Formats: sequence, structure tokens, C-alpha cells
Amino acid sequence: MTIGDELLYGQVVDTNSAFMGQQLGRLGLRVRQITSVSDRADEIVATLDQARQRAKVILMTGGLGPTKDDLTKHVLARYFGRELVLHEPTLHHVEEIFRRFNRPMLDVNRQQALVPAGTEVLHNAVGTAPGMWIEDGGTVFISMPGVPFEMKKLMTDQVLPKLQEKFQLAPIEHVVVMTAGLGESFLAEKIKDWESALPPNVKLAYLPSLGSVRLRLTGTADGQPDLRGRMLALLPALRARIGSYIFAEEDSPLEVVLGQLLKAKGWQLGTAESCTGGTVAARLTSVPGSSAYFRGSVVAYNNDLKESLLGVNAETLGQHGAVSELTVREMAEGARARLGCDVALATSGIAGPGGGTPLKPVGTICIACATPAGTVSRQINIDRGRQTNIEYTTQAVLILLWQQLAGHREAELLKV
Repeated sequence: MTIGDELLYGQVVDTNSAFMGQQLGRLGLRVRQITSVSDRADEIVATLDQARQRAKVILMTGGLGPTKDDLTKHVLARYFGRELVLHEPTLHHVEEIFRRFNRPMLDVNRQQALVPAGTEVLHNAVGTAPGMWIEDGGTVFISMPGVPFEMKKLMTDQVLPKLQEKFQLAPIEHVVVMTAGLGESFLAEKIKDWESALPPNVKLAYLPSLGSVRLRLTGTADGQPDLRGRMLALLPALRARIGSYIFAEEDSPLEVVLGQLLKAKGWQLGTAESCTGGTVAARLTSVPGSSAYFRGSVVAYNNDLKESLLGVNAETLGQHGAVSELTVREMAEGARARLGCDVALATSGIAGPGGGTPLKPVGTICIACATPAGTVSRQINIDRGRQTNIEYTTQAVLILLWQQLAGHREAELLKV
């Protein structure tokens, strides 16, 4: 249960629920429902009443700040019929934070140390609002700050260990396989016999995203030993059916896998980008240690820079235009030569919303990958809005690189 008008207005994205769900799932606690509720006392109470009818553990984030719109603590006190009392260790902690930053402490800051009587206080080592653990009528109510880094530390250090200690939890195991180059429905068709033969305690979920599909196997304890080992033993048969589309047998982003492949080959990589505006380079360099294999990037939005910086022929641009397979091939080859790298990627396209023509409408994208073995290029067509077009193109060119590095050239690019 996440509390705050900002969540309902879309001003803040609720990442807390995703983190809590992941952590609880690993413990074997099943999440029944996720609810976001406004900063209104009556709505918070109604949501608590509903939640306790279906769950034995209710986790809340948000509404613990020092301002008037932060109601959670006061609502909980009234809900359980308890008065707010001063928690001296929390007060000392808050005072120390203000001393450390040499700031005056206001009365509203002191009120951070107030908690409902009988509450087990969860120390917030990185903030001023303490967490609270309240047990009532067989249900555990846990309240944590809404600030993500504060919530995550409380959850990891205190909440999860306490939940493990309190409940006898049957383990749940997840095994993730990452695929690219084949859409969800085509993937399901290729592995339908394998999926049908899964043990009763193992379920398969398809989690599609731009250009890839995450396959998640979820296994529940069945009284037999080594649940995870038995789930991993299912993968060779899956690999036999779709091996050329699997880029990782763990929940690992494509850019991480690419870095591993490049380091294994001892290759350096560069990019030449037009429509993606540096997004490909940003994805690649988001990986710690990417300096070991990423050499640099040229963002050549204008045609004269494609010529002067990347060596694209004026005749190619004149006859075929910036958005053509011939142009991106020359961009990739030029980047490979001028950046001094073993492999280079290139993108050029019409991201929109304007700039399209009848022959090349918005969403016409060309990508290329130049390696020591030669250059490959593709044209893709997608028009799902400018930002999605850019993200899709970035994923597409990274998949093209993976196909070349892994030797899966027979795999089709982003078949949907």
C-alpha cells in the first residue's frame, strides 16, 4: 500500500511496490494486491480495512514526513486506538542528523519521533522518519518511509529478517531466461510442448518488453529437495528449441551481456548515432567497467557531420538519403575506422513526430553493425511515438550486435 497524492497524479512513479514485491517473492510471501491511496485519512482507513480481510501482512510506504499532508502515523494511531508517544532513541537520532548538517531543528522535525504507543520502532538509519511494526488481530502492519532509498534499507535490514523469523515460509524459486529477436506469440508457439510438460509446481510467465521477452519460471516448494536445481535441469530442453534467441539464462540486461561478449573477444566498440542521439552509447556505458571495451561515440545528426566525421559519401546521401541502409553501413564502417575499434554500430531514422515522407514515413529506421567479418544492416519500421521509437531503435541495434557477436545470424531481427 503506497500513500500519496503525488502517486495518483503521476508526479512520482511508484517504484517502491516493485522492489517490495521482488523481495517478498524471494522469501515465499505472495503479494495479493498493490494499492495506491491518496493523502486522505478516510481513504487510508478504508484501504486498511479491505487489506486486512485478504492478507496477514500489510506493508505501507509514504506519509511519514513532517508536513501536514503526511497523515500515516496519525491515522494509524487512531485506527488502533493508541496515543502518539515520544520515542526517545528516534528523537536523539533526528537531533544528531540536524547537528551533523548544522541546521536548526524545528518542532515539526521533533514530531518525527512520535509513534503510536505499543509500536515496535524500526530504526531508519538514513532518514528521520522511523519505520513501524504493529501487530493487531493476527495481522502485521508495517509502515515505512516513501523515500525509496530509505524504504529499501529498512526493508532489507529489518523488515525482511523479521518476516522470515515470524512466518514459516515455503520457498519460491525464480529462474529467468532472457530472449531477443522473436515476439511473444512466436516464442510461445516454439516452446508450447515444453511448457505443457512443465511440472505442476512450476509455472511459466512471458514478460515482453521492447524487442525482447523475459521468460520467468516460478517454482513452489513440493517437499522434494533442490527445487532450484530441478528447475535449472529444465533449461537444456528449452535451449534446444530456442537457443538462438536466448542471450542470458539469468535476469541480466542486454548491455551487460554484450560487455561480457566483447571482453571475451578482446574487442573494442564504438557507435555512430543520428536518430538515437547518443542513447545507444548511454546504454552501453551504463555498465560499470564499460571503459574496458567501449571506445567512443559520434552523434552525427546533421548530414555534413556524417560526411566530415564518419566519411559517409556525399553521393550516398544525395541518392539514398540519410535514412537508408547504405548510409548507416557507411556510418558504421566510418566509425569503426575513425574510432579505431573492432566493431561499430550505427543508427539513422525518422523518430518523429515530423519529418516523414510518403516514401519514408515517421518510424522508418535503419541500423547497422560493422565487424571484422563485414557489415550487416536492417531497416525497421515502427511508429509508437518519438521516445518509444528511439528506445526501440536502441534495443534493435543492440540485438543486432548480439546476433553478430554470438553467431546467431539466422535469428530474425525483432520479429513480432
